[in-house]
Amino acid sequence: MIEEFGLVALGLVILLVSGDLMVKGAVNLALRLGIPALIVSLTVVAFGTSAPELLVSVKSVLGGAPGLALGNVVGSNTANVLLVLGIPALLTGLAATSDTRREYLIMLAATALFIALCFAGPMTWWHGVILLAGLALFLLDGLRTARAHRKSLDDIEDLEDADPDMAWWRVILYLVLGIVGLPLGATLLVDSATAIASAYGVSETVIGLTLVAVGTSLPELATTVMAAIRRQADVAVGNVIGSNIFNLLGIIGIAVLVGPIPVDPEFLSFDLWVMLAASVILVPFVFLRLPMGRLVGLAFSALYAGYIVMLLT
Repeated sequence: MIEEFGLVALGLVILLVSGDLMVKGAVNLALRLGIPALIVSLTVVAFGTSAPELLVSVKSVLGGAPGLALGNVVGSNTANVLLVLGIPALLTGLAATSDTRREYLIMLAATALFIALCFAGPMTWWHGVILLAGLALFLLDGLRTARAHRKSLDDIEDLEDADPDMAWWRVILYLVLGIVGLPLGATLLVDSATAIASAYGVSETVIGLTLVAVGTSLPELATTVMAAIRRQADVAVGNVIGSNIFNLLGIIGIAVLVGPIPVDPEFLSFDLWVMLAASVILVPFVFLRLPMGRLVGLAFSALYAGYIVMLLT
């Protein structure tokens, strides 16, 4: 069993490194296309940091552990708000300046749609079509916004990992290494986590909500912490909002095209509502632009710790 935990750790390391390389490549590619920082955070960086969740979820469905896929996404979205924003707020505080109300409302709409489809489960291909259609609309809206701000380059040059002097071959190399490493890390993580769940009699869903969810949220956490340290709160908040949208619409949308995903009754009565509550808790910080100080960060982190304790007990 020690070997399985070691393979989980190795899989997480590979996912982190691969996700970081993909984000670096994607950000610098976007820099050359003239897309501003907030839009990059909502789309390119969000997709890059959500790549581990995508690979883990698809692998889980193919490997006969669909509960891990659903738990991974729901757990990651909860962790993205309470942990990924909570820890940076606890360390340095966050005070966003850009208006993200529109994107936040899209995230809430995606959350509501996802919950409604879960109640119409088990989730199959037609659920995936609806979710991917929503993702396509979000991406088209992001593309329209990016075109409207195409000339605004100063803010993206300050984005973490953005290097206007990076050679094209390095950009491509980072993308290729990310694409190769992500499925390898996902395979190690899913296979080992499934073995641990079986050995200890823990359900795949709980493993997905805890161990796998936190592990696959590490790229978002690393990106957000660095953004907070660099006083780029807009990038931090945009990364979380964009990642949650991609998780709900894109990851499960693709995963159910691979195979059906049953919905655990506990999801319908508890975990989905925790995810929704974690999303709604951001209302005053998005609409009133209240700063997330250290007390807020402490509260978010404590709420997440309490949620994990409830799951495990």
